[in-house]
Amino acid sequence: MARNFKWASMLLVAVMLMITGCSSSGEKETAATASTGLSADEISNEAFKDLFPLQYDSYKKNEKMEDTTYSGSVKRSKYDPDKEPYLPILFNGYGFATEYNEDRGHIYALEDVREIARITDKSIGSCLTCKSTAVPHMIEEMGDDYWGGNFNADIWPKAESMGHSPIGCSDCHDPQTMDLRITRPSFTKAMEAQGIDMSSPTKNDMRNYVCGQCHVEYYFDAGNGEVTFPWDNGFKPEDMFEYYETTAKEEGFNQDWIHNVSGTPILKAQHPDFETHIEGPHGKAGVTCSDCHMPYDRADGKKKISSHWWTSPLKTMEQSCATCHSNRDLEELESRVDEIQHTHMKALHKAEDISITSHYYINKMITSGVSEERIKEAQQHVRKAQWFWDIVAAESAAGFHNPQGAMDSLKVSSEESFAAIKLATEELVKKGVDIKELDEEIEKVKKAVSEETDNFKKKEKAINDYFPAQQPK
Repeated sequence: MARNFKWASMLLVAVMLMITGCSSSGEKETAATASTGLSADEISNEAFKDLFPLQYDSYKKNEKMEDTTYSGSVKRSKYDPDKEPYLPILFNGYGFATEYNEDRGHIYALEDVREIARITDKSIGSCLTCKSTAVPHMIEEMGDDYWGGNFNADIWPKAESMGHSPIGCSDCHDPQTMDLRITRPSFTKAMEAQGIDMSSPTKNDMRNYVCGQCHVEYYFDAGNGEVTFPWDNGFKPEDMFEYYETTAKEEGFNQDWIHNVSGTPILKAQHPDFETHIEGPHGKAGVTCSDCHMPYDRADGKKKISSHWWTSPLKTMEQSCATCHSNRDLEELESRVDEIQHTHMKALHKAEDISITSHYYINKMITSGVSEERIKEAQQHVRKAQWFWDIVAAESAAGFHNPQGAMDSLKVSSEESFAAIKLATEELVKKGVDIKELDEEIEKVKKAVSEETDNFKKKEKAINDYFPAQQPK
């Protein structure tokens, strides 16, 4: 009898999910009437395995590691020669110049955050926010003590003692009803700061929001270390930059770090996939993150579920792209995506190269005795240039989420870098600096960084006797 009741309950929940949990309609979210039998506090991904075996098997496909043309999920360094070997220059003086790897996805979140060299004894709890299923309960229990708590000494041991899993089921679903839900308070705060009503989101909204909790730009509040989204003015790169130049500074946050080459206060962008998508053509058309990255799938050849294998839609074009582009040849569509991404990456690397040059020009301004006023003017150009480059570089779609927006941002980046170089050139010529020699020295240091085979030592090659480190006295 008990066994029959269990299977009946499972069947009822599965039917409810098909009806309410995976719809992309504009209806309001409503509470489900049946229960999974799980505790409201359940945070173990494995606890959902028997109730939702097809979805769980789909989730386990995220264990697969595979390289792609411009990204991939193989555990390897972004500094590799065929990736982004100059990043240790652009992030010099910050943890991202020490180790920066390709994203392996949700299923490896705990393993990767535990092993990355950027986590040190000074790291705080906020670093775990989008890695562990224990975080929502830790925030509820600890309040502000969570955000600023010591990662190694306090936060990680507590999450382990709670039996946490890598980002998964309970982060997006209510364990009892399986309704989609927001579990990271930073998202709700940031949306409400824009005047967006978060009290009754539609199902379509939620199919964006559950992803937007984590796949976003953020910074740590200067006061308590809380994860904070810079969205008061909107989602565009210029909106967020304006926020950083005003609201964030007024509240005590000026920069993520001081650049070791140019001495510039720099902002580090963090995977702004949500913002880029929302401002892009698919987002504007009402297409959600889930429509492309969690398409409906016949998991066992018969039952239709939302795929929980979060991967590139190029791997599931029949289920994702063809749903809307039914009149287009899929090979033609894939070719179009490849063209967009290839063009985007060429522009990205061009802007990156100009940004590197601008950092070294300012270094030479400092060592040549140029006035503090002119140096700060050039540094402001570099700060803006690197932001508009990094907000594109840190995003995961290689330009596809918003092709025109990405190109516009890279244009701004290049213009700002050129403005810094022009200003610096004027001042350096006055000081008698040989500009040709300066350019040659920049190429030498770039070559040294690129050719260093030990990725942990690349950052050391970014400075030398000609370009000494620049940090606040």
